[in-house]
Amino acid sequence: MKILGIEHVGIAVDDLTSATPFWELLLKDCNKYSEKVEDQKVNTKIFDTEQGKIELLEATTDDSPIAKFITKKGRGIHHICLQVENIDEVISELAQAGILMIDQQPRIGTEGYKIAFVHPKSTGGVLVELAEKQ
Repeated sequence: MKILGIEHVGIAVDDLTSATPFWELLLKDCNKYSEKVEDQKVNTKIFDTEQGKIELLEATTDDSPIAKFITKKGRGIHHICLQVENIDEVISELAQAGILMIDQQPRIGTEGYKIAFVHPKSTGGVLVELAEKQ
């Protein structure tokens, strides 16, 4: 299994408009872009530092994973994403080691990456996303 680095840190926010100014001030020279991911019921604002990204996540519906997270735990760090060379290989190796996966098969996420999530029960409480660039 080959981990290429930290791809991004996902931060749950209740409103992109009010959450964005701090990050725009701090990361003003970074490449910025937004994306709506329908199947994950989320709007994103991404700040690319070229050494990793900050991804702000706003729920688009009350039943989205981000809305549920904010209701349960409040705003803040939602997940850490690791970029991998071959996501299918990583999922297989983790499953064989008894690691609980949320996604048994990769799906398409933000920026067209193939993604899969590792359950926090297997990571000491941290939601970990795996991402393979297409």
